[in-house]
Amino acid sequence: MRFRLPRITDAKDHILAAILLIIASALMISRYQGGLNNLRKVSITLFSYLEEPLANVRIYRQALKTNTYLRKQNVLLLDELSRLRAAGQRNEDLREMLEFSSESKLQLYPVQVVGKELNQVLNSLTVDAGTEQNIKKGMPMVSSKGLIGKVILSAPGYSQVMPFYNRLFRVSAKLQHSNAYGIVSWDGESIDELQLTSVPQTVEVDSGEIVVTSGYSNQFPPDIPIGKVIRTEPQKGKVTQMIYLEPFVNLYEIAEGFIVKFEPDTTIEKLNEQYQDLLK
Repeated sequence: MRFRLPRITDAKDHILAAILLIIASALMISRYQGGLNNLRKVSITLFSYLEEPLANVRIYRQALKTNTYLRKQNVLLLDELSRLRAAGQRNEDLREMLEFSSESKLQLYPVQVVGKELNQVLNSLTVDAGTEQNIKKGMPMVSSKGLIGKVILSAPGYSQVMPFYNRLFRVSAKLQHSNAYGIVSWDGESIDELQLTSVPQTVEVDSGEIVVTSGYSNQFPPDIPIGKVIRTEPQKGKVTQMIYLEPFVNLYEIAEGFIVKFEPDTTIEKLNEQYQDLLK
């Protein structure tokens, strides 16, 4: 089958129709030039009125994108700031611990708190040192700020500490200025106060006075800071007063500390036992 090219004579009708259409369009445009100019003016005016709202919409969408980006950056910066503050506080705490360990005359062993139970009356802390580090029952735990508690259980690698926020905790203490002594304990209710009892009402106690361990009980070394006096109340029907203390150590924030390798003097213990035997 042979391919046959179309001839010009066959398409002359189409060519003639196209030429006539072009001539008609040119005549129509030339005839209605004024109308086209008016349409052009109306279009330009209309777009001039729409340009500002459309530009505002575009600017608003861009502002939304910018605002979203800035909010994300703000969250990232706040997170970074929080971590930097935490790191700064931790560095400050570690610096205080280093200064305390270098200046203290006590035999200190550094420990980290690896467990906390502070939501009940018999609270406890767990630290990462035990019998392998020669940590024994009864040894005090302190920080650079003051007393934390004492070891009540010791196992290989870990020990359990009874903090001062425990109903069973007792420590012999004294007022630093007057040297009047009493017993510091916790009532099991307040989360920011300790009580110093057995101090006579005749002793003048000022707000802000420091309370430290007395050393009289032979269970804690003397002069370990415990807290400061915030108020006093006379006890009805008694010759003593109730002294309320704000502890120096925040148990909820504590993460490190020291176990004081202090053991009671056996000579004093034997004398106490002999005295008790005499009273029988």
